[in-house]
Amino acid sequence: MVVAASVVALLGTVAGTLEALDDDGRRPREEARPVVTDVPAPLPPPVRTSGPPPPTPTPSASPSPSASTGSPAPAPAPTRTTAPAPPPTRPAPSRTTAAPTTRAQPSSAGLYRHPGSQVLDWVRANPGDPRAAVIRDRIADRPAAVWFADHTPENITARVRDVTSGGAANGQVPVLVPYTVPDRDCGGASQGGAPDLAAYDGWIDLFAAGLGDDEVVVVLEPDSIALAECLSGNDRDRRYRSLARAGRVLKAANPNARVYFDAGHSAWHAPATIAERLRAAGAGAADASDGVFTNVSNFHRTADEVAFARRVLDALGGAPGLGAVVDTSRNGNGAPPDGAWCDPGGRELGAPPTLTTGQARIDAFLWVKLPGESDGCRGRPGTFVPGYAYDLATGGS
Repeated sequence: MVVAASVVALLGTVAGTLEALDDDGRRPREEARPVVTDVPAPLPPPVRTSGPPPPTPTPSASPSPSASTGSPAPAPAPTRTTAPAPPPTRPAPSRTTAAPTTRAQPSSAGLYRHPGSQVLDWVRANPGDPRAAVIRDRIADRPAAVWFADHTPENITARVRDVTSGGAANGQVPVLVPYTVPDRDCGGASQGGAPDLAAYDGWIDLFAAGLGDDEVVVVLEPDSIALAECLSGNDRDRRYRSLARAGRVLKAANPNARVYFDAGHSAWHAPATIAERLRAAGAGAADASDGVFTNVSNFHRTADEVAFARRVLDALGGAPGLGAVVDTSRNGNGAPPDGAWCDPGGRELGAPPTLTTGQARIDAFLWVKLPGESDGCRGRPGTFVPGYAYDLATGGS
């Protein structure tokens, strides 16, 4: 077992989930974002379990701002801007299959840009900044995922409903990221989550209650499967059972919800290894899953992730027609050759988010990690850093 290939996952996830004051020192608003947690020293890379030596190691999941917590803990301020204009017409979401072996592809309706995010907040507050137009046009105007990274049972249903109802009102598809599984990154920088799995199960029930009945994409718990080495065998099995339950609950609450499970990324676990874990976590079951996600908060090229996702799906088997979504938010230049994972220089925005990829078995390219939110080196994890966003938007030039 080689301990190097994947620094990525754990610290990546860390980054977006935690929000703090922006680099101008402005006080965050009480809107859509996660609760800031203590940030311990980074952990060593996760262990690669099998398969050929990985490509360049890089970090994986890194959370983005989550929808408003209503919690007193400080968190960075997402802004309120006008939601994207809806498309002229929105095809009715369909869960039917054309044949027993084919699943309907996601509708071509546009993805939803929730009006609460740190980047939108910064753009509105800094209209005279010479970087503002580039950041607005290339990042802030793109639809991105909304993270729910704090355990707040008292208001999670309302917060989820705020996002899903906004998407429905605009005829667009929101992307939501539940990120509160206990020990969610093995005690790394985004430590936290629910106090135990029973509490997590209850939180998921409340989360599901806010999903509505329109089309929605759920990226379920980044790093929860690919980064599980810190758990004992029994604890890992319990987590997988809880994730399988979460998938069933989410899809039962909204039959038009598309739920995707954590497959890490192409430089981490071998496809057969991660597929075995995914199976144990219910990712192959039609009543719990629509497939897998890869590259969350990472930098690996889209072509590599597409090929990897297909190999994982082949190894996973399971229900007919399972697909994959790929995080393309920061992978325009690929992963750094030296394996750097924390706000590395020279990176660039990837393919714009879309539900129409033109690629077999690839349901969507998504911006799960919001570009410009720090992994913890240019700012506190999850903090929006205008200089970093500008570098990504201009290819590091």
